[in-house]
Amino acid sequence: MIPAKVDVLIGLQWGDEGKGKIVDCLSSKYHIIARYQGGPNAGHTLTFNNSKYILHTIPSGIFQPNCKNYIGNGVVIDPIVFHNEIMSLQKVCPWIYDNLIISKHAHLILPTHRLLDAAYEQAKGKDKIGSTLKGIGPCYTDKISRQGIRVGDLFQPNFKTKYQELVQRHIALLKILEYPTSISDLEIEWFSACEIFNKFNLAESNFYIQNAINNHQQILAEGAQGSLLDIDFGSYPYVTSSNTIAAGACTGLGVAPRQIGDVIGIFKAYTTRVGSGPFPTEQDNETGEKLRKIGHEYGSTTGRPRRCGWLDLVALKFAIQINGVNRLIITKSDVLSTFDEIKVAVAYEINDELITHIPYNLETIRNIEYKTFKGWKKDISKAKTKNDLPKELFTFLSFIEEYTNTSIELVSVGPDRNANVWLNN
Repeated sequence: MIPAKVDVLIGLQWGDEGKGKIVDCLSSKYHIIARYQGGPNAGHTLTFNNSKYILHTIPSGIFQPNCKNYIGNGVVIDPIVFHNEIMSLQKVCPWIYDNLIISKHAHLILPTHRLLDAAYEQAKGKDKIGSTLKGIGPCYTDKISRQGIRVGDLFQPNFKTKYQELVQRHIALLKILEYPTSISDLEIEWFSACEIFNKFNLAESNFYIQNAINNHQQILAEGAQGSLLDIDFGSYPYVTSSNTIAAGACTGLGVAPRQIGDVIGIFKAYTTRVGSGPFPTEQDNETGEKLRKIGHEYGSTTGRPRRCGWLDLVALKFAIQINGVNRLIITKSDVLSTFDEIKVAVAYEINDELITHIPYNLETIRNIEYKTFKGWKKDISKAKTKNDLPKELFTFLSFIEEYTNTSIELVSVGPDRNANVWLNN
């Protein structure tokens, strides 16, 4: 029998595409949901039974009692955030201690990582990148410079020494940056939170995933953030500190390229962005405010209002190509239901020339060429089948499929886990 493939689910914009809801929706079809990158800067929101849950570190399949969830080596974990997340979920997910497995190779975010994050952002002044200040970047920096601390180190005899040596290096940097340093209270909470790892099954690197593949278990790799925030292919330097694209699942879980199956891409019917950085289709006007208000566009992790704009098909096509997406899912199409006209970007203008690819510097874009669609002006939030959807929406969807050369298989029409319409079988 041929071993199972690992499907990958990724966001195709600047994050906040609705990945958490879709993973929860699909998780009943998989044995394992595995997070492969990012940290507590993620905010995957799930809504069901009139309650809303926001996951920062834990994979979004945790609400399914028969689904295992795995935090891979590519993830960085803040023990305090992780502990609080477990405490908030253990009543609704009593199986959480049995169904959540953590890679020993995942790196830990220290209290001083958070201080360094704030210090670096403060030092940038007006050029700040809009960090969530969760310590993600400094933690990945230590990982790359080969001085980071991993989950498995907690159980090594030299852990305290290794921890103190790294903290002293951090304090020296903070002094250079002239950032106030007081970590005693933070350390007490941090060390206390680290005790939570004693309650979980800790896995050796990629052995857990490879063993599952060889045993023909279905695995879905869940990405955090969005493709346009990828450290290599995003709008650098206004990006996150890891590879958010589908290829990141290989290094973040220990999966060979030939073991990747379907790549499922999620995008919103419009575009949003949190923090600084170029945003070609941003609508800093009444349209943007209307999108924000109807779509409740505020950061799940930071609470910051999201910048809003029209759907950018140039950027979407790029993200589809770089990820090798073969299945598309569109979310928040219900947010556009009251608009008379709906626009999508189909080309950028640079130096009086129209281009249909992502340029090296997005800030060189001077104008956008849009295609305008008639709005459907119909509440679709109660739609159950594709026959319930208006023809104007299908015109909109068909153009996206034609432009990107990729089929859309699911339309999300609301925040609830069941508010979805499948367009195929």
